[in-house]
Amino acid sequence: MELSFSHTNEEVDLLIDRLLNAAEGIHHPDLIRELLLSSLKIGQEADHIPDLKLINRTLREMRYTARVFSPYRERKKVTIFGSARTQSSEPIYQTCRRFGRLLAESGWMIITGGGGGIMQAGNEGAGSENSFAVNIRLPFEQHANPVMQNNPRLVTYKYFFNRKVAFVKEADAVAVFPGGFGTLDEAMEVFTLIQTGKTSPKPLVLVDDEDGFWEQFFEFVKEQLLIKGLISGEDFSIFTITKDEREAAQVIESFYRVYHSVRFHDDLAIVRLNSRLSDTQVRTLEEEFPELILPGGHIVCCAPLACEADEPNLAALPRLSFPFNHFHYGLLIAFIHRINTF
Repeated sequence: MELSFSHTNEEVDLLIDRLLNAAEGIHHPDLIRELLLSSLKIGQEADHIPDLKLINRTLREMRYTARVFSPYRERKKVTIFGSARTQSSEPIYQTCRRFGRLLAESGWMIITGGGGGIMQAGNEGAGSENSFAVNIRLPFEQHANPVMQNNPRLVTYKYFFNRKVAFVKEADAVAVFPGGFGTLDEAMEVFTLIQTGKTSPKPLVLVDDEDGFWEQFFEFVKEQLLIKGLISGEDFSIFTITKDEREAAQVIESFYRVYHSVRFHDDLAIVRLNSRLSDTQVRTLEEEFPELILPGGHIVCCAPLACEADEPNLAALPRLSFPFNHFHYGLLIAFIHRINTF
């Protein structure tokens, strides 16, 4: 039988319905039905055992990730990247430790890779009760740090790509401390995801050391990427560089001072706010950011739209909406920063 996601599978559809009813407590059964059908279709279409093992392990890891993070959906979280090789005696280690403590004191939770170095510093600063660790199995170097050992918020992955999803999907902000290939890989992925709109807008802070690790990176970006036209000037809105952990924490917290979140529906951007803007402020935004708006469009205040019905908890928030030019996600970050000045 060639299976279809439409209800044309006769006996298979009946069996799936019976299975969902028998299991009880299934949330969003239409989506779970599609997952079950996907699994059956994989069984029909894939006969290479390594492929099936990879798909199976990926689903298991992501299921467990959702289970661990779900109870904390209402708390904001910042992901911290940095070298596992940073020693506790180094100043940048203590900077990260203070940074984690500052955010925890403001109600934030910390996500790290769960290893040593900068990761351990972030977990130490925030404390085990305010920390997550998304660890990775490696033949060397990476194991859960003492703060996160036996913590129920420790998740250990086989695959880097699952771990990367957790780092970004669960975070409301990202802070990157100096590090090696792994840190740079993680940082560049966040740059790319924000620049292309493949993750929600969020503050990205590069926390520098005494030697100017990120300042040298910034010079490279200007001289090799910007001047050669490989990025745009607006992309500099994506990140902030600072050596001060207090400024880093302030950048993250202030991002959500007035701005709450954004949702896209086709070409429509729906910007949810913590407080209402005046008509004058809305006009100012429209005058200062015309590149964000498709020709003929305007920024307007609006009530919740039908496409947001699945987020009833946000219905009371004031909103702006406008037809969005999807080429300018760096500028969208600048737009959010401007909203937060009102």
